[in-house]
Amino acid sequence: MRKLNILFIRSLCFLMLIHFQTGCQTMSPPLEDYSLARAAIDGARTVQAARHSPGFWHQAEEAYRRGRIYFDDRDYSKAKEQFIRARIAAEKAENSARMIRQKTGDVL
Repeated sequence: MRKLNILFIRSLCFLMLIHFQTGCQTMSPPLEDYSLARAAIDGARTVQAARHSPGFWHQAEEAYRRGRIYFDDRDYSKAKEQFIRARIAAEKAENSARMIRQKTGDVL
């Protein structure tokens, strides 16, 4: 009887361990959001958004930096959220910089 209890406890612990390990990775890496954020930042950089729209540029860089940290830590839900914020801020920075450059006559 004692052997059955030990075997049952070991089996239960093993099943709980498997369940815990698979339960921690419910979300796949947000590779598309990562790529879109990177492309938006590159687009903003080409129109010198850091110079013409520093507020949005700083928001984009900061969100992207945090997203990469979360991504490296495999906290994919937080990484996805930060990459989306970075993409939106970078797009705003790019659009703002383009408008400012157009108004001042700066060649794009």
